[in-house]
Parts: sequence; C-alpha cells; structure tokens
Amino acid sequence: MSKEKNISENMPVDEAIEIGILLALVGGFLDAYTYLLHGGVFANAQTGNLVLVAMNLAKKNFSKSFYCLIPIIAFFLGILITEFIKYHLTDYETIECTHIVIVVEIITLLIVGFLPLSLPNGFVNIIISFVCSLQVNSFRRTVGMPYATTMCTGNLRSAGEHFHKYMRTKDKEFIENCIVYFIIILSFCLGAFISTILIPIFKEKSIISCCITLSIVLIIMITRQPSSK
Repeated sequence: MSKEKNISENMPVDEAIEIGILLALVGGFLDAYTYLLHGGVFANAQTGNLVLVAMNLAKKNFSKSFYCLIPIIAFFLGILITEFIKYHLTDYETIECTHIVIVVEIITLLIVGFLPLSLPNGFVNIIISFVCSLQVNSFRRTVGMPYATTMCTGNLRSAGEHFHKYMRTKDKEFIENCIVYFIIILSFCLGAFISTILIPIFKEKSIISCCITLSIVLIIMITRQPSSK
C-alpha cells in the first residue's frame, strides 16, 4: 500500500493514466478524421503510410505516392521541433514542455476545425500529422511504462509481453501493467469510434471535440503540478 502511494506521489503529472486515456482518445479520433475526411491516409500510422508510398511507387502512381509521403514528412518535422522545444525553449522551473505541446495542439486543431473542406487534403494532413508527432514525442510514458498515444502496435506488443510474464510468474504487477496497455488501446479505438459517429454530423468541425479533450488534459496537468518552492 505504501509502495503504491510512493509511486503515485513520485510519478510525473503527465504520466497519469487518465492523461494517457484522453490522449489516446485524441490519437484514435485524428486517425479516423484524416482517413474519412482527407483522402484515406492516417495522421498517426506512418507505417501504413509508408506501405502506401511503396505500393503506389510499384504501380507507378507517383502523384499518389508523394501524397502519402506528405504526412510522413510532417510527422518527422514535428519530432524535430518537439526536441528543439525540450532542449532550447523550455524553462523547466516555470513551464513544462508538455504544457506548450498541448496548447499548440489545441490552437492548431481549432484552426483545422474552421478550414473549409475544399482545401487540398494534403494541406490538412500536414497540419494534423505535425500535431500528432508533437504529442507522441512529448508523452512517452504512462504510470512509469513506455507507451504511445497515437498508435497501437507497440502498446499491443507490450500488453502481450506483460501478460506472458504474468502467466509465467503469477506476479500481479504484470497483469496490472497488461491491463493499463489494453485500456490505452481501447481508448484509441474509442476515439476512432467517436470520430466515425461525429464526422457525418459535424463534418470538419467534429475535430473541435479533440480541443475540448486536450483542454481537460491541460487543466489536469496544471492543477496537479506541484508548486515550486
């Protein structure tokens, strides 16, 4: 009991399980959003986009191949900018890098919600893939374990690994870790489900629901941030 309390007290705010759940919801939502509204590519699943690039190159469909390459480039650029923020712009005594990232996400996705659907899909996909890369590179751990908020492959592998360890050792910590990963995976799927429900009703403005979710994340992080002495 005291061990659990100690872990909870020492755990960074951005590793809280509820933060992971909310961010996974956003990740799943954005993947479905770009797939359904903006040309059948994924905002987060760059592995899938790379496969599409290779397939279209094989078919000599060079324009489609380049189109699928756009979110990959945007994702990579977002990683570089996140690293720049971490090491050059953030005073960790006054403001957290993760706070900056969430604010940028909220503002950017709010702008996307008011962009007309007549804009080229590639333009919107660049913006959303960029935002997703900021998130995945800034939130890397939940309750002390590595995870991803914008994709599921690594989380599924980790869930299987911890489940096998539980079957072998009967250590309850491993099954608890496995459950955490499945909660994140289910949250991602729920985000995609919600996106699919909302898009026919609200079209491009359905993305504003992500802004609301991210605002909750920001409030949690700010209100739980330990005061510096």
